[in-house]
Amino acid sequence: MKHTAALIAAGLALAVASGAAVAQQKLVLKASDVHPTGYPTVTAVENIGKKLEKVTNGRLSVAMYPAMQLGGEKEAIEQAQVGAIAFARVSVGALGPVIDDLNVFNLPFVFRNTEHMQHVIDGPIGQELLDKVTNSGKGLVGLAWMDAGARNFYATKKPIKNMADLKGMKVRVMGNPMFVAMANAMGANGIAMGYDQVFTSLQTGVVDGAENNPPSFVFDNHFQVAKFYTVDEHLIVPEMVVFSKKIWDTLSQDEQALLVKFGKEAQQEERKLWDVYEKQAMDKATAAGIQIIKVSAEDKKAFQAAVKPVWDKYGPKYADMVKRIQEVK
Repeated sequence: MKHTAALIAAGLALAVASGAAVAQQKLVLKASDVHPTGYPTVTAVENIGKKLEKVTNGRLSVAMYPAMQLGGEKEAIEQAQVGAIAFARVSVGALGPVIDDLNVFNLPFVFRNTEHMQHVIDGPIGQELLDKVTNSGKGLVGLAWMDAGARNFYATKKPIKNMADLKGMKVRVMGNPMFVAMANAMGANGIAMGYDQVFTSLQTGVVDGAENNPPSFVFDNHFQVAKFYTVDEHLIVPEMVVFSKKIWDTLSQDEQALLVKFGKEAQQEERKLWDVYEKQAMDKATAAGIQIIKVSAEDKKAFQAAVKPVWDKYGPKYADMVKRIQEVK
């Protein structure tokens, strides 16, 4: 009897010890970004990892895979959906085809300027759209917004000063029908393509140009082959950090709350990093002899008028949200 009792006691002790070991088991959360180390969005997610590691005494940490190591944004979304990675930092341009409500931010010239966009994502509309992602049933949790500046056209062969210069140009856009329609409405030939293919396509002439913010243009080396950068701000598309719902559901409520808290902090931290980084990009482009063209107010109005067909086709379903966006001061 004593022997049996001792065995049971030993078994219970082992079970408790095993349970404690599982509780302390370290979980490394994989994160993906198409941009290189040092890019504001990469640093912001890495900082979430540092905070998690500190608060959880090393139980939770983040392993960042920058510079397209795990593929483009479409691949990152898919990997998060199946739980292969935890964090995916992706543009709303790439997320729109997965969660349609987000496409309201993909309408050209929907924001007056970047400050207007920031007020929208920091307020009730921003939270509402994060919740739409979480409740979409698409296997993702909307964690935080990230600034990505304004998107502008750039070209390899000639400067784009007005609508006439865009005519017939093959221009790479993100894989979203709204962006293809936008480029086509402006007179270009919109080519949907993954971000990981852009540099080579510019280099080999598969496309004549593309459109993106200054840091992407410079720090992903597109400026080495495209020598003309036109500031027209046709899109101000924020980005989002999404989290795998599959992994989210394995975490405790306290751990989920930490992710939400650190996500909100990252949203503000990344913005400060972004402002510095964008200025560095423009300075580097200027020093490299890139011809930077700022479209006139008159030409900008022409761009805005040209995308009316895009608004006519895609805008009506977002009419209520667009009205709310425009009312944000």
